[in-house]
Amino acid sequence: MFQKRFGNLINLKYLALFQNQISGSIPKTFGKLQSIQNMLMFSNKLSGSLPQEFGNLVSLVHLEVANNSLSGHLPANICSSGGLKSLAIASNMFNGPIPRSLKTCTSLVKIDLQSNKLTGDISHHFGVYPQLIWMGLSTNRLSGQISSSLCACTQLTILHLGNNMITGSIPPILSKLSNLVALTLNSNHLSGEIPPEICTLANLYSLNLSSNQLFGSIPTQIEKLSNIGYLNISGNRLSGSIPEELGACKKLQSLKIGNNQFNGSLPGVVGNLAGLQIMLDVSNNNLSGVLPQQLGKLEMLESLNLSHNQFSGSIPSSIANMLSLSTLDVSYNDLEGPVPTARLLQNASASWFLPNKGLCGNLSGLPPCYSTQVAAHQKGKILGLLLSIALVMGFGIVAAIVVIIILTRKKRNPQESVTSEARDLFSVRNFDGRLVFDDIVRATEDFDDKYNIGTGGYGKVYKAQLQDGQLVAVKKLHQTEEELDDERRFRSEMEILTQIRQRSIVKMYGFCSHPAYKFLVYDYIQ
Repeated sequence: MFQKRFGNLINLKYLALFQNQISGSIPKTFGKLQSIQNMLMFSNKLSGSLPQEFGNLVSLVHLEVANNSLSGHLPANICSSGGLKSLAIASNMFNGPIPRSLKTCTSLVKIDLQSNKLTGDISHHFGVYPQLIWMGLSTNRLSGQISSSLCACTQLTILHLGNNMITGSIPPILSKLSNLVALTLNSNHLSGEIPPEICTLANLYSLNLSSNQLFGSIPTQIEKLSNIGYLNISGNRLSGSIPEELGACKKLQSLKIGNNQFNGSLPGVVGNLAGLQIMLDVSNNNLSGVLPQQLGKLEMLESLNLSHNQFSGSIPSSIANMLSLSTLDVSYNDLEGPVPTARLLQNASASWFLPNKGLCGNLSGLPPCYSTQVAAHQKGKILGLLLSIALVMGFGIVAAIVVIIILTRKKRNPQESVTSEARDLFSVRNFDGRLVFDDIVRATEDFDDKYNIGTGGYGKVYKAQLQDGQLVAVKKLHQTEEELDDERRFRSEMEILTQIRQRSIVKMYGFCSHPAYKFLVYDYIQ
């Protein structure tokens, strides 16, 4: 507890009482310390308010009372000295509006008001600070929109505005803050798209836009953030696919893009992010497809969350290469097959893997892979048997159809069947309704020369007496290759000749066409 007589130290310039167990309130007599320049009382157990008399400290340069239990309103004239460079009151319970005097306090280099209950419109209560490097307003009750006047703070490297009630969109003009290393805008009511201009901040190391109402896709210009180490855009309404360009951000240590509406697959270029060490979180999206084997390249990664998506296939065996992995969550997907036998997974919880389509392993709560393999083998045997039966039945049906067609045709025209059979066996044409091939061959004793009555250029003529006593002249033709190849034309012409009836022409009764013989049958003239 402070003694009131501290106020008598009018020549005191430097007061360092930080990181102690000092309790109680700050005496109003501290307002008499006209020469004080540095008052460092952070990380104690101080309570009560910051006396309004602090507005009388005309020499004050650094006031740091963070990490206490102070409350009430801030002194209205806290920057009366005109030389205040550092104001750090974070992690207290201050409430009420931000003092108007801060708007004109152009000497500020660092202002840290985080984790209080301060209210006000950030676009009205803050001005232009040419020397400002560090600005922390996160976790208050501030409202309004991000003012373009911030861009006049060209030396700014740290800007924390998260966990407030800020509305509007992210101003593309923030890209003018070329020295910015950390930008925190999470847990506000920001909307609109992520401006591609943000990706031109070449020195940006930490970017947190999570838990807003941002929509659209990840800008492909993200590859320009060559120094980005922490990227958190989770909890928005972002959609589209994860761009391949993200693989160029090789200094990333933590990547959180969960709780959005991303679709498509997880690109293999994620394996290029070899610096990922803390977290890779793509959970609660609409991602699908097979998990890339390149995940195994992330040997330094400690936590991997792929849950609540639509990933299919098996867990990549390359997971076994991730020796630093302490947490793996693939629950609520469509994965199947064995869980890899990585060291991490030997004592893993089944909740990391359930529910899924068909994962198996030696973990409690998962079915053993042996039974799964046997079931698959039995399923394969059954499918093979069913396929064989189907083939046999199909062949039988086709054969039955063929037989039915043949029988139907024979039954439909029996006379045609007999005639066709005779033609196939003997190739014989008839005259007067009688088949004469056998009769002629028998009458000539298979065309013996003793029945030869003449020889011409196209064949020999034989005399034959049929069984009914009729005499006919049979002209047996010499067969040529051309005639054998043109059987249909020969038959057609012979059928025409049998129809001719002229007195000047010897009557032709018919002809025979057989593989062994071709002959013409004429009337025998003595």
